[in-house]
Amino acid sequence: MAEHSLWVERYRPTQLENYVGNEHLKAKVERYIKSNDVPHLLLYGRAGTGKTTLAKLIVKNIECDYLYINASDENSVDTVRNKVRQFASTIGFKDMKVIVLDECDYITPNAQAALRNLMETFSKHCRFILTCNFVERIIDPLQSRCQVFEIIPPSKKDVAVHLTKVMELESITYDNEDLKVLIDSSYPDVRKIINATQRSVVDNKVVMDRQSTIQNDYKLKVLDILKTQDKKTAFSNLRQLLADNAIRDYSDCFRLLYDNVDEFAAGNMAAVILILARYEQSDMQVVDKEINFMAMLIELLGVIK
Repeated sequence: MAEHSLWVERYRPTQLENYVGNEHLKAKVERYIKSNDVPHLLLYGRAGTGKTTLAKLIVKNIECDYLYINASDENSVDTVRNKVRQFASTIGFKDMKVIVLDECDYITPNAQAALRNLMETFSKHCRFILTCNFVERIIDPLQSRCQVFEIIPPSKKDVAVHLTKVMELESITYDNEDLKVLIDSSYPDVRKIINATQRSVVDNKVVMDRQSTIQNDYKLKVLDILKTQDKKTAFSNLRQLLADNAIRDYSDCFRLLYDNVDEFAAGNMAAVILILARYEQSDMQVVDKEINFMAMLIELLGVIK
């Protein structure tokens, strides 16, 4: 088999000891592997944080026949009724079958209902591992038939350790500050971080324009403005930045500001963290997230400038 050209696939962990993060789940997964059995699972969490990797790791380490379906491409009732049923109902080479439905929050409600029926019909010899970004899009009857686990993003430190191992295996030279910018720009999406790092390599060296990367990523730009500009200039540029980017989800930026609070609020860290916590909570409830985020930035400027 030809070696994957993409680092994200070439270095996807296939053994539990190499899986990054989610220590709270490893003991359970280890039991599944040792017993050569697995319950129906629903793994949910943010994009690029290890859901698919964990699902594939499980099926590759137990004795089973398995079928992998990317439900973002195949999400109709026909796929469930035909492809899934055909695999589940035929005689296999192993005693157990496992069906991995990746990105199953793309499956229509009708297809999810059909899937629930198949899970019940073939439960004696067939297991399902479902992954999704948005667990609230999975119908309750389907969730109730699975053990549901949140996949938590690995820490930035763990991501950095994994990334540097990849660089060493690829004989790539790099600057630690460049890796920090690459991680900050896409965290917690580890897949995106690895892909961005690979794209930045020229002649076995990470080559990047840090300032350009900051300017092209709204999160890093917000952090840069808070660190370097006076209150009046910062207010004007932050408001324009949010208007220009049409951002739908500010959760990554809340996290980035928290992780780097010592860089822009060294003397007021406690007050800033309380502000971040309050506005992150209201972000989940408000209709206009841009207004909420801008209000937070105004309050931050009042504290740090």
